[in-house]
Amino acid sequence: MTDIKTVGVVGSGIMGAGLAEVAARSEFNVVVRSRTQAGADSVLARIDKGLTKQVSRDRLSEEDRVSILGRISVTDDLNQLAECDLVIESVIEDMDIKRELFAQLDRIIQPDAILATNTSTLAVVDLAVATERTDKVCGIHFFNPAPMMKLVEVIAPITASEETISAALKFAGDCGKDAVQVEDRAGFIVNALLFPYLNNAVRMWEQGTASMDDIDTAMQGGCNFPMGPFALLDLVGLDTSLAILDALHDEFRDPNYAAAPVLRRMVAAGHLGRKTKQGFRSY
Repeated sequence: MTDIKTVGVVGSGIMGAGLAEVAARSEFNVVVRSRTQAGADSVLARIDKGLTKQVSRDRLSEEDRVSILGRISVTDDLNQLAECDLVIESVIEDMDIKRELFAQLDRIIQPDAILATNTSTLAVVDLAVATERTDKVCGIHFFNPAPMMKLVEVIAPITASEETISAALKFAGDCGKDAVQVEDRAGFIVNALLFPYLNNAVRMWEQGTASMDDIDTAMQGGCNFPMGPFALLDLVGLDTSLAILDALHDEFRDPNYAAAPVLRRMVAAGHLGRKTKQGFRSY
């Protein structure tokens, strides 16, 4: 397996931009692919805006800003990822879309390259079997915002080789992250523990135990959490949260993973949290 020098990122959302910035900061060459050139260009603009803000606050030199941006190229052509040593997808949490993407990437990138998913919940093995390189597919789950969050979960499906997982762990470490290895089970470590807590907070509010504000205040002050469960749900996105809970419930059939009815109703109404300016709170 070749050393990882060039990293491909598929996806132009907040996470895709964050992944690209993290890798470029760590002196990897990065190719970001979006479905449209406008989307690809927006990634570079978003990264530049964040870096420029850091320069203005004396947290980054102008020279470093230019160097980081110089290591990132953007495209709307999947074939431009052909020479990447590692490709990380960060597209919508839809298994059919991801499987189709992995099958395409498998035909494009070099035979010894690693294909990784940034999924937070879905089974990695289901993506691996969509390729002809099942031993070179794994999960590399960064947390949002990727430049700030220290943790990376490296997910090892039963099909992955030890060399692939070792390379993924090394990549995460080279990006300055604290990497943990986890088996390929829905939710991995963090979400499998986090989302029953968030779901039960919603149930507690529905049952009238306390107000949203008081529940958030209690968990911040009592558990030293940086934000309460309702603030966190709105930040993550209620649609994303519902999809994670549904995936966890499908795998484990634990009632703690059965989404609170109000969560499903809010998603149906388009009240998705901060990104729509309306969730459990208004923004």
